[in-house]
Amino acid sequence: MAALGLHHVLIAAPAGSEDALRGFYGDLVGLVEIPKPPLLAARGGVWFQVGDQELHCGVESEFVPARKAHPCLVVDDLDALAGRVAASGGKVTWADEIPGVRRFHTNDPVGNRVEFQAARHAG
Repeated sequence: MAALGLHHVLIAAPAGSEDALRGFYGDLVGLVEIPKPPLLAARGGVWFQVGDQELHCGVESEFVPARKAHPCLVVDDLDALAGRVAASGGKVTWADEIPGVRRFHTNDPVGNRVEFQAARHAG
């Protein structure tokens, strides 16, 4: 038996935050929303496609934002995204602890930590 990959990551969100999450992950970051199965859609939340994987934002009744745990999304234009995040009022915190890896952290609209990393191109 071997794990073959990662299908999705779920981050918690408070009830009623779907539009704010769509604004951040959809409009700002550029992820495409995918439909939830009908039985799960009744629970609230919103799902997004991220390459071959998915990011699920699920409603948690006793929601507390994740301050340390976080998804890391690889993007093709890190500087442009950092500019959009800053222009929207988000805090961009650059991190240089990993040699050769360009990345920053920010918070989504419900306070969860999110990391964005520049795609590494062969060449």
